[in-house]
Amino acid sequence: MSFLDLAKRRYATKNYDPTKKISVEQIEELKQILTLSPSSINSQPWKFTFVTDPETKSKLAAQSYMNENSINKVNLLVVFHVMEDIEHFEKRNLSILPEAWVSGFYEPLVKANGRANVKAWMQSQVYLSLGYFLSACAHMGLDATPMEGINLKMYKEILSQDGYAPLFAVTVGYADADDWAHPGNLPKSRFALDDVIASI
Repeated sequence: MSFLDLAKRRYATKNYDPTKKISVEQIEELKQILTLSPSSINSQPWKFTFVTDPETKSKLAAQSYMNENSINKVNLLVVFHVMEDIEHFEKRNLSILPEAWVSGFYEPLVKANGRANVKAWMQSQVYLSLGYFLSACAHMGLDATPMEGINLKMYKEILSQDGYAPLFAVTVGYADADDWAHPGNLPKSRFALDDVIASI
């Protein structure tokens, strides 16, 4: 299947089939894929928590508003976190990079604009990994749903990932055949190509 065909097939699944489980091998492959995600200057300011423990997943589901049902129906929830401590990020992550990347890009174009800009830039890198992850899921024949509608404070408390703040989560599983949001039932709605693509 071509990537274009995968893009047409992929959608934010609303109803999963709880009888179909992701294999351990698939989970391990997704872990490896996420470690290879692209980021600006290879900054990697992230951590990914793979939640398969039913009790923990249930606690997170209860803090996920309208996404609670979806989380309870899959056996994998992935939580995407961003590093919180800028100084630690610079000492740990930037110290392994070529000096030219730090002095030629990070310091004059990111850090020079203040701490809020650094935080926003770090979060942007985590969102880059989300696109990579969703594409990987589609390629593997898995359905996935990115979710920002979660209680970030409670997610942080439940997962206890010191130094990292949760940003969003993704359910991964297999869509129910009768999912109302499936493109066969609810056709994809996108702006026309000419409205969003410019060719010069």
